[in-house]
Amino acid sequence: MKHPNDVTHWYSPLGRKAASVVTGVGHRIGAQPALAVILTAGVVVAFLMAFLVARVYDAVTDRDGIANLDRPLLQEAIQLRTPWLDTLASGIAYLFGPVGMPCMAVAAILVLALHRRSRTPLILIAGAGVGSLLMTIAGKDIIGRSRPPLSEAVPPFEYSPSFPSGHTLNATVIAGVVGYLLWLHRRTVVARVACVVVPVVIAVVVGLSRVLLGAHWFTDVVAAWLLGAAWLALVVTAHRLYLTARERGAPEEPQPLRSGQAARRR
Repeated sequence: MKHPNDVTHWYSPLGRKAASVVTGVGHRIGAQPALAVILTAGVVVAFLMAFLVARVYDAVTDRDGIANLDRPLLQEAIQLRTPWLDTLASGIAYLFGPVGMPCMAVAAILVLALHRRSRTPLILIAGAGVGSLLMTIAGKDIIGRSRPPLSEAVPPFEYSPSFPSGHTLNATVIAGVVGYLLWLHRRTVVARVACVVVPVVIAVVVGLSRVLLGAHWFTDVVAAWLLGAAWLALVVTAHRLYLTARERGAPEEPQPLRSGQAARRR
């Protein structure tokens, strides 16, 4: 019978091969270091994903493709604005912005790591955050897309490139990985559903609030959702591979060499 953490039933034969490789690495350097190595490699993949998505996006918008949605949807958002809704959206922007988001991520790391007495939440949340940040930087530097006109935006104004929406991308990834870590230890259906629904709601609300404020075009938000979901899937897969390696006997940390093994390696 397969263990529930074993990912070999997810993919075949890819899952079996990946699990075998990670288990072998875990036996050599420890399961947690192997997880860190996988996430480090994943960060490189995330950067490349952002690069490719940015190139595809650039090609599409050059032909007046999906970006034709941007102007009409911005006008619709402007019609929806009210003082209280603008204040709410601005509060969401601050909460999930460059100050609030790192603070919430650090708080989640401390609570989960201390409660579970494990460095795994630190590795997963920090790795997910670094990957998300690099994807944001890559997209903005490659495209350099201008934000909506300041005359159609709600202050405080932002001046960095528009594509992709960093608020949306980071919220999607961090809320998703925290929800996943909570989901692992929930036993009731209601609790598990909440661990999935709440991050999705956060990602959607943050993304739509960016359009409402005129801080981003709608396609900036869509790209952030897609990139965030793809990176989150990689992070979760890395953790499932780590769990499989643990189940197959890989130690959590590197094991000290015995005297006989040390002698043979000299």
